[in-house]
Amino acid sequence: MTQLKNKAIVYQVFTRLFGNKNTTNKPWGTCKENGVGKFSDFTDKALAEIKNLGVTHIWYTGVPHHALVGDYTQYGIVSDHPAVVKGRAGSPYAVKDYYNVNPDLAIEPGQRLNEFIALIERSHQHGLKVIIDIVPNHVAREYQGLTNPKLIKDFGSNDDITLEYHRDNNFYYIPHTSFYLPEFDRFSLPLAGEKSPLLLTPFVEFPAKWTGNGSRLAQPTCDDWYETAKINYGVRPDGSKDFACLPTVYSQYSHEAHYLFWKHKDVPDSWLKFHDITMYWLALGVDGFRYDMAEMVPVELWSFLNSAIKNKNPDAFLMAEVYQPQLYRDYIQLGKMDYLYNKIDLYDTLKAIIRGTETTDALVNVQSDLADIEHQMLNFLENHDEQRIPSADFAGFAEKGKPAMVVATLLSSSPTMLYFGQEVGEPAADDAGFGLASRTTIFDYFGVPHHQRWMNNGKFDGGLLTQSEKQLRLFYQRLLNFAKNSKAVMGEYYDLQGYNRQINANYTDKLFAFSRYSLTEKIITIVNFENKKSELNTLFIPAELISQWSLNDGHYLLSDVLEPTRKVQLLVKDGKGEIIILLDKLDCYVLQF
Repeated sequence: MTQLKNKAIVYQVFTRLFGNKNTTNKPWGTCKENGVGKFSDFTDKALAEIKNLGVTHIWYTGVPHHALVGDYTQYGIVSDHPAVVKGRAGSPYAVKDYYNVNPDLAIEPGQRLNEFIALIERSHQHGLKVIIDIVPNHVAREYQGLTNPKLIKDFGSNDDITLEYHRDNNFYYIPHTSFYLPEFDRFSLPLAGEKSPLLLTPFVEFPAKWTGNGSRLAQPTCDDWYETAKINYGVRPDGSKDFACLPTVYSQYSHEAHYLFWKHKDVPDSWLKFHDITMYWLALGVDGFRYDMAEMVPVELWSFLNSAIKNKNPDAFLMAEVYQPQLYRDYIQLGKMDYLYNKIDLYDTLKAIIRGTETTDALVNVQSDLADIEHQMLNFLENHDEQRIPSADFAGFAEKGKPAMVVATLLSSSPTMLYFGQEVGEPAADDAGFGLASRTTIFDYFGVPHHQRWMNNGKFDGGLLTQSEKQLRLFYQRLLNFAKNSKAVMGEYYDLQGYNRQINANYTDKLFAFSRYSLTEKIITIVNFENKKSELNTLFIPAELISQWSLNDGHYLLSDVLEPTRKVQLLVKDGKGEIIILLDKLDCYVLQF
């Protein structure tokens, strides 16, 4: 797996929304009414500013052509039925054509792939690695490859549809049975119940396929992923596997060994299809992939696919959603993933601390429980699935997330991810249609107001930001650029929480402190999660850490990375350390020798 020498900073952009300058924001608005961002909106200036934020990798979310409500028939694209599209703009996770890109994102839809290739090249020119989505568990119900390379056939084109299961079928079927649309509730009605002529023709699928989330009903519910069909990887309906077993000893083996294991194995057809898809994108210049719901796909597929990717590009950046902690090590060690979302452990804990339902002491267990795989657990506070920090259901205002972002960025050597607009306090305050407030919509044509103020009609200079938003972005810029270049962050970890909680009366369970250090750099981080001034006046540094740092008795000047004018002193006496420090509300110190 990739072991980076410096911390990676991943910037997730929802490509459709990023460059949209339209501020109409009509719920359920059309593309024409509400506007849509384009590949071309990622100008040299925009990419330079993203790079200056401290970013190393940019994840362009929603690039592969997915189902949407729009008319591109003049380009040979069959229109998607609105009954199996969520929202108007559609879910980016209902991919319709893996060998092309979303026509909404192109100035000239007939040249959409070339426009994206140009964006890849621009990104590379600015020193940014490019990541796109691969959604292996499911595809859109109306999958149609228009520009497949020679000999590449569409999903399902060779399936035996009389069988529920066959190893080399791409889908699971409910033979001799038609698919029926869900009984929609008021939140999921196609086009919000609009009497559209597009809905007059019934949606037909025969025989019905299993739904993306695993539902085997011919009529899934409106809470199911009804717009998608589940991919078959050779897992029989009873759960048994119809392919070669990967010996557990391979958890200790390299990508090369995994690649050789599968090289001459007979594998299911769906494995080969996704192998071809990833090789296609690597050849076009993509540097890595974000895998949607990886735990719903057998770990052996990941061993096969990721080892092939690494054989092609050893530096490929592979990150994935896995939400079951008991599976983390299997998907890292057997599945050869580089990075997994650190949601259930770190994200959920930080959110609970911000909301006051958990104490900072819980972070000690999070760090220790994941110590052996800390480099592989990608940290974040926002992404397209999660609530925005300033939303009422999360923190209520953006600055309340600052201590948590410092922890998420510096606690471990793993990559850190942020979501576009996070750095300027985007609250996702409006219902967009299918997408509801608190999360920036992934289903609708819409604008992102705080981000649009930073974008400043395409100048990308923050000219319309408030002073507090400018200060927030500066905080992110300082934090991320420091983390990206710090050797200490990639070094050893030392917990200061337990020591201070035991001997320091004013050190409460709303504070959190730790150190990371290397041979050449040492940092001490302390944050206050409370929205009031802390009574702490001294942070104690144990003799063990002072000894590891080989510090003699005396005074040492420390500078705060986040506020360079702030200086504090470390006093070492009798081999123990003390830092005199006062913490204001939501204060964050990253002290560097």
